[in-house]
Amino acid sequence: MIPVLVSALRAAAAATALLAGAALAAPTTALTPHPVKLDDGRSFNLNLPANLDIVPVVQGLKRVRFFARSPDGRLFVTDMHDLSDNKLGRVYALDGWDEKTERYTKVSVYLDKLRNPNSVAFHTDPAGQSWLYLANTDKLLRYRYRNGDLKPSSEPEALASFPDYGLSYKYGGWHLTRTLAFGGGKLYVSVGSSCNACVEKEDVRAAILQMNPDGSSRRIYASGLRNAVGLLYRDGKLLATNQGSDHLGDQKPDETMFVVQDGADYGWPYCYYSNGKVAADPKFPRKSGCANAPKTFSYFPSHASALGFGWFPASDNGQLRDEYVVALHGASKLALNHGYRLVRVKADGRSGGDLVTGFLANGKVLGRPCDVLRTGRDSFLFTDDKSGVIYRVRPKR
Repeated sequence: MIPVLVSALRAAAAATALLAGAALAAPTTALTPHPVKLDDGRSFNLNLPANLDIVPVVQGLKRVRFFARSPDGRLFVTDMHDLSDNKLGRVYALDGWDEKTERYTKVSVYLDKLRNPNSVAFHTDPAGQSWLYLANTDKLLRYRYRNGDLKPSSEPEALASFPDYGLSYKYGGWHLTRTLAFGGGKLYVSVGSSCNACVEKEDVRAAILQMNPDGSSRRIYASGLRNAVGLLYRDGKLLATNQGSDHLGDQKPDETMFVVQDGADYGWPYCYYSNGKVAADPKFPRKSGCANAPKTFSYFPSHASALGFGWFPASDNGQLRDEYVVALHGASKLALNHGYRLVRVKADGRSGGDLVTGFLANGKVLGRPCDVLRTGRDSFLFTDDKSGVIYRVRPKR
């Protein structure tokens, strides 16, 4: 009798634990196929919730990357042209939105012949002058901005220079991108590593910099971030996505998302994260170990390449309220099926599940999501830097 009772109690405890674990996991929304037709003749399905729709709104670009909204409400986007180190990059201004056709009627080349422009940002100084900031591989520039400009109204000011050399993609680095974010009166710039995994000679590498809007008082804000491509400043906090090393196997390390702490060392190349927990890289031992590496805010499958992300506030009162939407660019090893999608992350860092999938189908890459820009309740734009397309996701009409 007693063994039966003990067995029953154990079963009840297991069931309770299972329910408790399920309560910690955020519910996911079922995704359904949505047809997409592109101007180049391709047609395929992407999967997203049934009450949302997806529409290509700009096509024919190259390696289209990150968004920025100007002080007068216009939309700007960068284009790095291709994967090589080149000076063919552009910044486009998107104007003339037509709600009926869901297209921008005017796509203007605002800046041309740029060296790998990944990110732009806008800032208005205390005197009321607006500036467009541009992050190239080798330089941080700013241009005076006037509402409605189709070209810069001044020559650029150079605010900072960055290391512009390193190993090619063939050897697992050098990271060409620089990303910008403004917040709390400061400018933040992320600079990726020169390699897959190495001890850098320059402290500016694998770091996030902080400086005043005029480039003064530059300092290292956070270090040990191999390639923090996505940056967002919200409610007094800087958040970043970060890409892990490539030499630790197919299933680790995590791709990570952090609430970045001032002065923190996130461990690379000595440490990595696996299933949200920090671990020491045996290839790069150090006496201090990894115990002091900060905790992740959220994390994603290995090599999924977490890039840009957008925030959807609770005031939206939509299905995406109080969530981040994160672009997972995709692993180069297609058999892993990691990334090639947009995912949801709750305000507390829990996963909200997939939001848009289907960019990798039957071993064929149909696109690679890069950046996300919220435009309204359950509505946003995102870039696909493989196909040169900007998509719009919105509630179904």
